[in-house]
Amino acid sequence: MVKVTGGGQTPGAVAAHLSYLSHHGALDLETDEGQRVSGQEQKAMLKDWHLEFCSGQYRGPGPTGSGKSGRPVKLVHNIVLSMPAPTPAEKVLAAAEIFAREKFGLQHRYAMALHTHQPHPHVHLVVKAEGVSGQRLHIDKARLREWRQDFAQLMREQGVAANATPRWARGRRKQAASLATYRAKRRGDSRALRAQVASIATELSKTGTICDPGRAKLLDTRKVIVEGWNQVATVLDAQGQVVLAGEVRHFATRLSRVMTDRERLAAQLLQHVRSGKELRKVLTERAR
Repeated sequence: MVKVTGGGQTPGAVAAHLSYLSHHGALDLETDEGQRVSGQEQKAMLKDWHLEFCSGQYRGPGPTGSGKSGRPVKLVHNIVLSMPAPTPAEKVLAAAEIFAREKFGLQHRYAMALHTHQPHPHVHLVVKAEGVSGQRLHIDKARLREWRQDFAQLMREQGVAANATPRWARGRRKQAASLATYRAKRRGDSRALRAQVASIATELSKTGTICDPGRAKLLDTRKVIVEGWNQVATVLDAQGQVVLAGEVRHFATRLSRVMTDRERLAAQLLQHVRSGKELRKVLTERAR
């Protein structure tokens, strides 16, 4: 996986993120110059990046003196390179070092750190948005696809089986929430989530079910995916790879059930309500 997770808009925000990546100085950061930077040396490293002098740091004021054109832009891009467990962490780091050197070496300053505190080893990469020539790094969907393919190739060169397949082809239903959204939901102060739950509760109380127009599109997408995997199985059959063809068909039949975000929230809400009723029933019986 190669994912952009945001980027600091002020030198202070960048410094705070680097401190987090180094576990507040417990881990050394590795830079584009091949240096190991300790927690005490991070301030000097950022000073050498001259973030405060980036020409693209702030857009000029818009026609009315405000609006999007006057907002600060990213000083850095925060990128995560990740592989699932049980991929060896040292191989993920080796592939990430080559990836960063090939994509940003001698063009953009960067620093990275390997994290192994979760089951899937991953490397956090902070890349200065403005290059040494003054040109800013633009990351779009096409570039991300290219990066994922290149990182998968680098992992294969490390002896790890890896392939950059899109999320929908793997039967993944939804993209992970952003870090800010995840933290807000975990704290229980996500306004958007509360509004969704309230809307779902109202609809359930009136109709007893949830109607989501997005479901039809998901069903069409699922049909295309299954047909595609079955075509792959047919080709494998023709090549004499009968066992592999069977495994592909089995995978296609076991894709996760189609469910929109709204339907998923409704199911969780109903489960919560039922659990609450069961709990109240048990407490009532014990009180008797």
